[in-house]
Amino acid sequence: MPRRLRRFVLYPIAAVIPVAGLTLGLTTSAGASSTASPAAVKAAAAKKAAISEFRKLNVGKHGTAHKVGSAKKSVKGLTQVQSSNWAGYADTGSNFSKVSVSYTEPTATCNSSADQLAAFWVGIDGYSSSSVEQDGTMIECYQGTAYHYTWWEMYPTNAVQVVGQSAAAGDSITATVTRSGSSYALAVTDSTHPSDSFSTTQTGSGLANSSAEWIAEAPSGSSGLYPLANFGTWTANSASMTEGSSTGSISSGTDDEITMVNGSGQDLTTTGALNSSGNSFSVKWDRSS
Repeated sequence: MPRRLRRFVLYPIAAVIPVAGLTLGLTTSAGASSTASPAAVKAAAAKKAAISEFRKLNVGKHGTAHKVGSAKKSVKGLTQVQSSNWAGYADTGSNFSKVSVSYTEPTATCNSSADQLAAFWVGIDGYSSSSVEQDGTMIECYQGTAYHYTWWEMYPTNAVQVVGQSAAAGDSITATVTRSGSSYALAVTDSTHPSDSFSTTQTGSGLANSSAEWIAEAPSGSSGLYPLANFGTWTANSASMTEGSSTGSISSGTDDEITMVNGSGQDLTTTGALNSSGNSFSVKWDRSS
């Protein structure tokens, strides 16, 4: 029996970045005669400007023009979906209480002066509901340099919260969202740069808990979608979810496969098939816009 085309809600979200601990000016100790190099001063100014741009982002904002394609006959229960800004997999159902993933932070190729972005996250809700509980990492290409962040969000309770500003390509990342009643524990562990790790517990009453997602996203701002940063390939590993009393891999649920496309129907990404265990897949960057 064919599935109905889902309608997705646009989330007008503004990012809030804590400034505590971020030192943009470079100083020397008392009596020291050395001064910051021009390159260091320029790099600090560029990072300050990049963070300023990051504050304007929308993350978890879902496009409305989604099309459901034909299912792959070789994979039971798989539905293929096109999205204007999401790529990856989503399971739908009821009473989701946990979603998790591990991955290596991708390496970005920033070959343009234009701002380009890519977010990688797991979440409960957002695919077929108006709430989103999510966390992960973000790449921002700003003036040809890649900046990496860790972040979390509870929509519509609060805006995007950026925690780590020193993450880097190659970092070992684990992201989880765990629900207990109306409490949501959001955690990102950066094993390579532990200072970017965090765990926070937030409250969200009356939320749908109707989906689990493993997503690579093209964030948006006030003028629409940003060009998708060239992240090469993002590989999600050890992906799991808990629905009701059952814990399993992506393939133990509905496992909708999502491909990001532009307005002309061209693929911005290629979403790979699930592995034989149903808990790993890759998303490959194809074009920025």
